[in-house]
Amino acid sequence: MRAYLRAGLVLSTALGCATMALGQSSSPFSGWFGGDSKSESPVDLTVRVNGGDDEALEKSIRNTSLVSSALTEGRVTGQDILAAARGDYARILGTLYDQGYYSALINITLDGVEAATIAPLDAPDAVKHVVVTVEPGAMFRFSRAEIAPVADPKDISRDYARGEPAGTGTIKTAALDGVKGWRKRGHAKADVGGQKIVADHNRNSVDSQIALAPGPVVTFGKLNISGYDRLDPRRLRKIAGFPEGEVFDPEDIETIRKRLRRTGVFSAITLEEAEQLGPGDTMDVDLMVVEQKTRRIGAGFEISSTDGAQISAYWLHRNLLGGGESLSIDAEMSDIGSDVSGRDEEVTIRLERPATLSPDTSAYLETKLAREREEDYDSDSASIALGFQYTPSDELTVDIAVQYQYSRVIDPDETREFNVLALPIAATWDKRDDPTDARRGFYLDGEATPFMGFRDTDSGARLTGEGRVYHSFGEDDRITLAGRAILGTILGSEIENTPRDYLFWSGGGGSVRGQAYESLGVEEITGSSGTIETGGMSLANASVELRFRVREKIGLAAFVDAGEVWTDGSWSGDSYWHAGAGAGVRYDTPVGPLRFDVAAPLGNGDSDDGVQVYLGLGQAF
Repeated sequence: MRAYLRAGLVLSTALGCATMALGQSSSPFSGWFGGDSKSESPVDLTVRVNGGDDEALEKSIRNTSLVSSALTEGRVTGQDILAAARGDYARILGTLYDQGYYSALINITLDGVEAATIAPLDAPDAVKHVVVTVEPGAMFRFSRAEIAPVADPKDISRDYARGEPAGTGTIKTAALDGVKGWRKRGHAKADVGGQKIVADHNRNSVDSQIALAPGPVVTFGKLNISGYDRLDPRRLRKIAGFPEGEVFDPEDIETIRKRLRRTGVFSAITLEEAEQLGPGDTMDVDLMVVEQKTRRIGAGFEISSTDGAQISAYWLHRNLLGGGESLSIDAEMSDIGSDVSGRDEEVTIRLERPATLSPDTSAYLETKLAREREEDYDSDSASIALGFQYTPSDELTVDIAVQYQYSRVIDPDETREFNVLALPIAATWDKRDDPTDARRGFYLDGEATPFMGFRDTDSGARLTGEGRVYHSFGEDDRITLAGRAILGTILGSEIENTPRDYLFWSGGGGSVRGQAYESLGVEEITGSSGTIETGGMSLANASVELRFRVREKIGLAAFVDAGEVWTDGSWSGDSYWHAGAGAGVRYDTPVGPLRFDVAAPLGNGDSDDGVQVYLGLGQAF
């Protein structure tokens, strides 16, 4: 004789409630799906489903099972398994209700003994086999699915309709969607006003009626703030940009949260709507913040077998003057130990102030000092910029600045000076699911930099664009196909009268792996001792990478990169190209994947350099 859980249903609320009783069962099982929850576990878990959508139900049951979670986490004592199994009756029942099965039989046996019959204090010392057997019974469907009044019928899912599976999840979603629809239209206190939900076990149907109570149109009242310490409360209000007096919109609440989070000043942000409306149907909002530590430091690195090492570090001071300002100092050294050039150094100091022209606009003052030691020339430069960054959402950023730059270039034959006043305008649209290890989405970045040259420096415009796309497929999205394209050109100036750091190079870990860093340029500038190799006036780069996740933290990658550089703007004149291909290993860390790539040169590049090795933090793109 076996004990089992039989589910009979009497629904009286939108959430549903059930009466359950223990009884007997001798039903045969015609289908089963199972296997080990964890190959290394001493406990075998088998899930069997008889009838219904077997495969889909088996997967849902396994995903919700506390026993499955315990085995994954290594909790395998008899007491652990018994506790999880006893809790699984209700969890599995809830999963079945969500999918419209209200007459289910559930058996969970531990080494052949029904878990529900084992007292908590009589737990076995060890369990070897756990078998979950489910007879879902007939699927219930809606005989009626009504919800009213709704702001727009399109707010309600088509799944909530007569003849469709009558899962409790569908009912709850319909009610929530109806409330959300009214809230989007200013009815902040919309709620479920009434409901009548009855299951008919003779007809395997559910009669569902939901009444919504929209309430009045609400306007924002006052913003009540607390928890701030060093931050000036007037600046806090300016950064939040609270729309006092405007019609309520739940998106405005989320926008305020995003604005405050972008400052980096706070470790916690809580926004709560007042429970009671004020005079004139106004609603106050309570904002509580917790400020985090003011200082932060960080570092990064990348190593190449021929390009040498690149190390970077930064120091950040948050809320410098009490108005949410941030001061950052970034330093980078590259080509350390390079076979083809000297060491390059760069320091950037940036002071940024949020909510300067508007809540979504930050102002910044940035200065940069750089020292480059290339194979054919040396360059020292300094720049200063005053700019504004507009961030209407987490995905979109627009930047405009006025920048003055001075650089001195020492060629084998002469020393030249470049003076430029530029107006860089940039926009970034980032829809990646994870910036450090994207599996889906895309990334677009474009910049137009008109510049005015002084003395012997020409005037013109520098245009650049970059696009990245990611697509994952296979079981659990284990395989990711990633692609990147980069284009750049300079218009209106001659190559010899253009600042050298405006010109385009190809090669190295950031463009074409397998080719030496900045190994592909052009030889257009002629001096008394011959031609000098510099970057080109136009560039095109393309990369394709196939990533495969072998285990939870370990992945493999194979890639092909290519680049071409032109002597003139608009991708015209003489051109030179090269390519590289290779493979790599990825190991996930809390701050991004650790990347190890090996690549060989292809095509017309410096193939004599042989195989290149790269070690860095984060994906190549």
